[in-house]
Amino acid sequence: MKNPYTILEKPILSEKSIRLSEQEKIRQYVFKVDLKANKKEIKKAVEDAFGVHVSKVTTMHVKGKPRRLRSSQFGFRSEWKKAYVVLKEGETINLI
Repeated sequence: MKNPYTILEKPILSEKSIRLSEQEKIRQYVFKVDLKANKKEIKKAVEDAFGVHVSKVTTMHVKGKPRRLRSSQFGFRSEWKKAYVVLKEGETINLI
């Protein structure tokens, strides 16, 4: 089994993700995860790392945006994967 901290790279602490996690009805947290991780691995990693029960995991790929390198070269930022994790009722994660 993989270490949960190799699957969960870091939590995403934006205004939207903090608002989702603070609402009592939603209980949703957002993480940057490994590109090769599937939903079952993400669920197990969150449960092992934080000691909570996960009810739903939704994932999405974030495409790399174009950027300029030096003056005339162009490239792309790296792609990454985002996971929205919904916890069971009454459970929270303290990320801040």
